[in-house]
Amino acid sequence: MFSEYDIIVVGAGHAGCEAAAAAARMGSHVLLITMNMGTIAQMSCNPAMGGIAKGQIIREIDALGGLSGIITDKSMIQFRMLNKSKGPAMWSPRAQSDRMRFAEEWRLALEQINNLDFWQDLVKEILIENGRVIGVKTAMGLSIRAKAVILTNGTFLNGAIHIGEKQFKGGRTGEKSATGLTEQLTNLGFESGRMKTGTPPRVDSRTLDYTCMEEQPGDENPSKFSFLDSTIPLTKQRSCHVTYTNKRVHELLEKGFDQSPMFNARIQGKGPRYCPSIEDKITRFAERERHQIFVEPEGWNTIEVYVNGFSSSLPEDIQYHALRAIPGFENAKMFRPGYAIEYDYFPATQLNDTLETRLISNLYFAGQINGTTGYEEAACQGLVAGINAHRNINELGKVVFSRSEAYIGVLIDDLITKSSDEPYRMFTSRAEFRILLRQDNADLRLTELGYKIGLADEKRMSEVQKKQLHINQLIDTLKELKLNPESTNNSFIESGIVPIRERQTIYQLLKRPELTISILKKYHESLSNALENYGIEVIEQAEIQAKYEMYIQKEKELVEKFKRLENCHISPGFDYTQIKALSTEGREKLKKHKPTTIGQASKISGVSPADIAILMVYMGR
Repeated sequence: MFSEYDIIVVGAGHAGCEAAAAAARMGSHVLLITMNMGTIAQMSCNPAMGGIAKGQIIREIDALGGLSGIITDKSMIQFRMLNKSKGPAMWSPRAQSDRMRFAEEWRLALEQINNLDFWQDLVKEILIENGRVIGVKTAMGLSIRAKAVILTNGTFLNGAIHIGEKQFKGGRTGEKSATGLTEQLTNLGFESGRMKTGTPPRVDSRTLDYTCMEEQPGDENPSKFSFLDSTIPLTKQRSCHVTYTNKRVHELLEKGFDQSPMFNARIQGKGPRYCPSIEDKITRFAERERHQIFVEPEGWNTIEVYVNGFSSSLPEDIQYHALRAIPGFENAKMFRPGYAIEYDYFPATQLNDTLETRLISNLYFAGQINGTTGYEEAACQGLVAGINAHRNINELGKVVFSRSEAYIGVLIDDLITKSSDEPYRMFTSRAEFRILLRQDNADLRLTELGYKIGLADEKRMSEVQKKQLHINQLIDTLKELKLNPESTNNSFIESGIVPIRERQTIYQLLKRPELTISILKKYHESLSNALENYGIEVIEQAEIQAKYEMYIQKEKELVEKFKRLENCHISPGFDYTQIKALSTEGREKLKKHKPTTIGQASKISGVSPADIAILMVYMGR
């Protein structure tokens, strides 16, 4: 039934969808294999995309030509820009999505890609020949050949669901787990481990009293994720709500602790530190009398509500009674309980920077199989794996993002150089160059690359070039237009603005924290007239570049120093035992992780600055 494919993608979650779409749109003949065609792009946990640092990732995916941003725009019910009270490096877009429409939009988008085929089945085994992957074997006994395979198995590898003392196999509630692959990969020499994640109960919104909660509306003037004009901002939004646990809730939850799989050692895998279960919260933060609960609608019309902040693996009756002690939940009806899921993963230190495995050529891992958590982290890995699998089989150069180019580069670099026994989640604090890696300039940073590799189309590239031209023109205007003390100081004083002592350009004045373009245009008619020629994004970019010019320049200088380390390449078979001056731990870690550059080596835990200095001297020789 099957001809030989260029690429087979195993799993149709967020990583699998982006991988399959990218490779097929670039020209590869792709087969997407999923256990259930009805759950493609399922939002297994909360119905939201973006957030702190995650919003930056979605914008980077969109800038490169990926689809997550477009799909989110088409299915969102609320948009908020987080951290607006802080500097632009911290601004992070977040959208509440309609769960069913999100999956539907992804399915429809994939079906419109001509080079992409689908097959519903379970992959039990990868086929290998001479150290190279040549296809997969399914539960139906079908052997399907391909030049490359991308595994995006999510939480399905030997997945085990825990609710109190109940345990059953499953990759997601109501769906079976995937067996066979872990055993084969470990037999081939891959290192594997167990991780854990969880999800909260879902409840009936008709049984909640929202008058007891704080309303959390979307932005007054909502934006969107995609830089394309094919999607538009929301004209109406659904509100989320906030309530809190209390001492009574905690007491009811504690009654079930002796039945908790987390506390009686039935769960061995570590969960995400920054997204703990409710039982973990009240144990770790015993001094707190309450914890926030975010009440999030699952869509435009559904009555199902996601109880964010109440992730739990306690028995369902304990969850139910504790829920009903939360203000606004006194009469709540539960649709399904929360649960914990334990699953196999493979430490990403076994991968190259393209996400290709080091042991088997043309085999790629992306998503939670690499020990990450979050839709956004998975999606960007899928995109990178799809791009590189396509380019590899066509003998084109690899595409790798540095830490100074994208949050995607920070994530992948962290994964392949740093061992972690807990699910990896992206934060702005992980990026050294976050003033450069803002969500607002992702298209200016990455679209040209997306266009060169054949993922971003010509229209998108033309729009970015036009935007950059307009930004430069506006900055030139800001540097030309000046304000005089005589004509402005009285107005400044009346408005509480510190007066100016000499004639200054608008560009110089924007460096003051209290001044913005929208304020200064009131004092200069020519500026007000000039701004009519530019869109909101162009004005925002010009203002950011003016206001943060010094900080941006300093970061660029740091990037140049960083690049010098990154450009010192280390051959894959380099023998570290010949450098006797290296510390024992440093030598062992370098042999294990096999960094490809001095820059990567410097970030490996256990490799000291002294080891790096010695290595640089040796490499210099």
